[in-house]
Amino acid sequence: MTPRFRDAAALPVARQLTAAAALLAGVLAGLVATTGIGTSRVLFGVLLAVPAAALLARAARRSGETTLGPAGAVTLARGVLVVGVATLIGRDGPAQVALVALTVVALVLDGVDGPVARRTGTVTALGARFDMETDAFLLLVLSVHVAATSGAWWVTALGLLRYAYVAAARVLPWLAGPLPVRRSAKVVAAVQGIVLVVAAARVLPPAAESAALAVALVALLWSFGRSVAHRWRVTDEHPFRRRAAAAGLLTVAAGALVAGVLVVPGDPAGLVPVGFLRLPIELVVGAAVLAVLPPRPRRVVAVAAGLVLALIGLLKVLDLGFRTVLARPFDPVADWVLLGNAHEFLRGAAGGAGAVVVAVLAGLLVVGLLAGSAGAVVRLGRIAARHRRATLAAAALLGAGWLVLWAGVGGQAVRGVPVAAADGVAQLRDRATGIPASIRDHRAFAAEAADDPWARVPPDRLLGALRGKDVVFAVVESYGRSALEDPAMAPRIGPVLAGGDRRLDRAGFASRSGFLTAPIAGGGSWLAHATLFSGLRIDGQGRYRQLVSSDRLTLIRAFRDAGWETTAVMPGTTRAWPEATFYGHQRVHGADGLGYRGPPFSWSPMPDQYALAAFSRLEHDRTDRGPLLAEVALTSSHAPWTPVPPLLAWDAVGDGSVYAPFAGGQRPFESIFGGDPAETRRHYVDATAYALESVLGWVERAGDDRLVVIVLGDHQPASTVTGPDASRDVPVSVVTRDRAVLDRVAGWGWTPGLRPPPSAPVQPMEGFRDRFLATFGD
Repeated sequence: MTPRFRDAAALPVARQLTAAAALLAGVLAGLVATTGIGTSRVLFGVLLAVPAAALLARAARRSGETTLGPAGAVTLARGVLVVGVATLIGRDGPAQVALVALTVVALVLDGVDGPVARRTGTVTALGARFDMETDAFLLLVLSVHVAATSGAWWVTALGLLRYAYVAAARVLPWLAGPLPVRRSAKVVAAVQGIVLVVAAARVLPPAAESAALAVALVALLWSFGRSVAHRWRVTDEHPFRRRAAAAGLLTVAAGALVAGVLVVPGDPAGLVPVGFLRLPIELVVGAAVLAVLPPRPRRVVAVAAGLVLALIGLLKVLDLGFRTVLARPFDPVADWVLLGNAHEFLRGAAGGAGAVVVAVLAGLLVVGLLAGSAGAVVRLGRIAARHRRATLAAAALLGAGWLVLWAGVGGQAVRGVPVAAADGVAQLRDRATGIPASIRDHRAFAAEAADDPWARVPPDRLLGALRGKDVVFAVVESYGRSALEDPAMAPRIGPVLAGGDRRLDRAGFASRSGFLTAPIAGGGSWLAHATLFSGLRIDGQGRYRQLVSSDRLTLIRAFRDAGWETTAVMPGTTRAWPEATFYGHQRVHGADGLGYRGPPFSWSPMPDQYALAAFSRLEHDRTDRGPLLAEVALTSSHAPWTPVPPLLAWDAVGDGSVYAPFAGGQRPFESIFGGDPAETRRHYVDATAYALESVLGWVERAGDDRLVVIVLGDHQPASTVTGPDASRDVPVSVVTRDRAVLDRVAGWGWTPGLRPPPSAPVQPMEGFRDRFLATFGD
């Protein structure tokens, strides 16, 4: 050892930590230059290093050590390298190379500090503990990295077992005594490091890598098992601190609840492991405030904060559900009524008893969240006050880090989910500002709905170009643009439409197609129907309620007033539908009015082919009717999209009992969110293909020169099928034998055939009514 190194190694702890800070700055700067890590990862390294340095300085002060000595200096340098490794967790490419290189150097230095301590006579309890903690943290960092890059999160057990042993010793004090020095324990520890480094380098085939990690874990469990067995043998009593265990579990649960509510993203796209790596400012500020308040005010503030936290959690859960199903957040002003619809859905899917059980469980969950959140914040506030200095120091450090992320770089581990989280503040702000916005929208929409020039047009001047025609709106559930253009779906749907074009052409039909932009996606079909027929954008339940209580002229009522008979075939309607009067339907055939005697197919009460056959029997084939306007809702392509029956000969459909052999494998609605996305997408494509083949087959079979059919989708399917960035466009086609009708729509720019190309015109769905009335008016 050179005199210069010996002098540097004997520096006071504070100066040694300052030198380590300079070394860390150099390491982080080098990593930025060579691996491209950003400010958020550099900040993460700093947030690791600062409290670690503070703990080390505190331990040295308590043990009476004024310097870490030469061996401690080596361990300190190794700790700096470990912090550098931590900043590279989950990265590949150059970052992966740097991670392995830093780890190898740290492991080499691990073989240096012990001999240095013994040769210089500076072996201390502090140095031994510092060395052990550095080793343990390196293994934890490596295990998290390997788990993140491989997806095998069980690997983190390699890094967590030591910390689990320490935690267990808090409630099983007989575990905390000394352990004999065993060569096998050292070998096992070395094996952990070697295996994790090799796994981090990704030099082995996946199967061999998993096997090596599994062997390492088994060896580690064996080693810890020997330690536990030794401590059991050498102690006469084996107490269990039940109160300490319960208190520890309660504290962990309280922390998990509070942190979980604050860090969980409100968007399903963020529900991946790295999406939870966030720093919530509410947690930082809340801890600081509760730490300084006197006991009584602290309890009051903590209870209030807990109730607000529960509200934030409920809003996040509702947002997640609405974004998943309807591709939009929950509107607290207008969407409460949909919770009643959800209960009705459960009643239909699980029966009355099942719906009651789910409702009771949901109520208990809400009450439990309110009580649990309040209790959790009270408990954590008491702990923060008990450790006021440490809490305030941590809050200052984390608050500074949060400000750097928020104001400087706004880092995101997942797109749209900032690491500098302020979800609670955002939830309350958005809801507070959303209520006045909803009120303003209510007033503006009422004025928009009342300002309708078509309501002043005499009925005999409406739709004159379609006099004598039977007009059918065949609305295919969840038939979206993605079905035509997504590479995973287009190869299945494209041939269905191409085959339909050929069959319809032989039958004398032609078609023109384009796109409409629906106001919603994923669900909420009634909003799309309302938009299509009213000429107003209906993108929420508040607007829908306003619309159906108004006297807005709908396209259906325009047909009725102009002399058409109007009817609706609604297989999915299982209760009274008072909105039919608003729309202008004279007759409505719901699920109970179509004569179906077969089994349901998941959500759809009956196959589309049967619904179309029943429409022919009840309405289209009647000889005692005038011109007909029909809205036919095709529900086989409604989630969960399985099972799908085969197409049958039309004269074999009968009362539907023939479908019984094809109804096996019924799946619940929620399966589309928890199953394999590829399988869900395949089920969706099969169901959509069946719906299209059914309606095109019906047109080919039942159509005549009077028939005009508008085939369209109501909205795109859930993002589980389309992905998060899909448009809200749906295909729409006009099918008829009458060339004069097609000539009328020539100005729309729609393309020939049932499959509009990507360049086909796109129009807002709310513009369809006015364009249709203008095109076919006298």
